[in-house]
Amino acid sequence: MTLRPAEADRSALASAEQFRREIAEPCRPVILRGAIADWPMAQAAAQGHDALIAYLTGFAAQTEIGAFVGAPAIAGRYHYSDDLSGFNFTRETMPLAAALDRIGRTAGQPGAPSIYAGSLPTNAFLPGLAAANPLAAVPAGVAPRLWIGHGSTVACHYDTLDNIACVVAGQRRFTLYPPEAIGDLYVGPIDHTMAGQPVSLAADSAPGDPRYPRFERWREQAIVADLGPGDALYLPKLWWHRVEATAPLNLLINYWWDAFPTGPDQPFATLLLAMAAIAERPLPERRAWQAWFDHYAFRPDRHPLDHLPPERHGILAAIPGNLATLRAHAMRMLRGGR
Repeated sequence: MTLRPAEADRSALASAEQFRREIAEPCRPVILRGAIADWPMAQAAAQGHDALIAYLTGFAAQTEIGAFVGAPAIAGRYHYSDDLSGFNFTRETMPLAAALDRIGRTAGQPGAPSIYAGSLPTNAFLPGLAAANPLAAVPAGVAPRLWIGHGSTVACHYDTLDNIACVVAGQRRFTLYPPEAIGDLYVGPIDHTMAGQPVSLAADSAPGDPRYPRFERWREQAIVADLGPGDALYLPKLWWHRVEATAPLNLLINYWWDAFPTGPDQPFATLLLAMAAIAERPLPERRAWQAWFDHYAFRPDRHPLDHLPPERHGILAAIPGNLATLRAHAMRMLRGGR
């Protein structure tokens, strides 16, 4: 039986506060059917490839982009080479308008190379597009990105920000794994990646692949979200997702932001520092630090000082009230102080 995400009414997109409260706080994927069906961009897409390309070209800046170009043999599956030393596609630089034209002209053409242009900040590459196609659910100042191309498969990866992915044209299938699956996904190098994030080497493997035995228990637990034009998916940070675009021409707009900011520091930076300081210490000491992280940072059951009145919590007082003090302590220690 295929597992599916929850679905919510598009009314949850009415404001950023409502979206955070009703959709984001549970930190689970949610499909929002018809979320952006009334966008002018979506209506242009409904008229066909030519109308969509013309609409986008009307916003295109006079600038160049980097596009993935794959031989027909890879069938749009952009990935590592077999030995992980390189990739199975090339990167080509071309003007955005030329890329849009090329994608539109060759969509569905037998034997043509596949082309994919992704993560294009619309404010820089298509100024005015976001204002013409607004989404009230994201906080002010969060600018969307554009992903367009032929049929493609993007390897299973994660993002460190929350995400609303909006399908403007084509079909998208997201295959999702929760953050706790990370140890069984056989993640590739974190500093030698195709597009910024490390990917799961196991998620694209055939059942029973002897290289990835721990992944087998997750195959039947994958959550599959099928989206059509006008639909959107809320994807919490750190959820793994493999993305298949199955139509001859596919366009997605996405928004990345931190739904729960507590200050200028990103959790992933903390993880990197923890790796540097803890990862190769003896196992008993690592377990000791794990207990301290659980008690002070993750707090699964209670506040670490809930046995004291709040006015005695000191630097463990509620954030943001104690943020500056905590950061000052950490910065002093990073500079070699005590």
